[in-house]
Order: sequence, then structure tokens, then C-alpha cells
Amino acid sequence: MAAKLRKGDKVIVLAGKDKGKQGEITSVSPKAGKAVVADVNVSIRHTRQTQTEQGGRQPKAMPIALSNLSLMDKNGKATRVGFREEDGKKVRFAKTTGEAI
Repeated sequence: MAAKLRKGDKVIVLAGKDKGKQGEITSVSPKAGKAVVADVNVSIRHTRQTQTEQGGRQPKAMPIALSNLSLMDKNGKATRVGFREEDGKKVRFAKTTGEAI
């Protein structure tokens, strides 16, 4: 099955503590059904100081379920993703505008 959300897509969070936040997908794990979105679902990681690195509290974006994410169309609204064939290629399109992604 083709992926509806891919790395580099602009998405909006539909549910959870970060509902309404927007960001870009930095990585996707289809097997786990999760994606990491920049500046969304951030937790604090406490790291110990080493000889080369400074220790302290460092923010880290944690994975979020794909079901809680929705692609943003050109108007900045959440949209569902559909598939169609154009020139013999399968392409994704935004259902709200009908525009190819």
C-alpha cells in the first residue's frame, strides 16, 4: 500500500496534547505506524556530560501516531489524501482542493 504521509510533508496534528500544531515530517516508520514531526510531541532528554559533549536537558521530538496527523493543503487546512493516475504514474492529491501533491 502506498504511503499517504511521507518525509518532508507539512502536517497538522489532529489529536493529543499538541492538537493544532503544524510541522514537517522528519522521519516515518510505516511498520510502527508512527512519524516524527519537527517541534511536535517534544520531550526533555537528560544527558550526561562527556569529554566531547556538554550535558544537560535537551529537547527531542518523539514519534506520534500517523492516525493523529493530517496533511495540510495549500490553504493551510487539514485534508485527506487520495490517489489517482496522471500520465501513467500514481500520484497523491489533496481531497479538499483536488490538487496533486
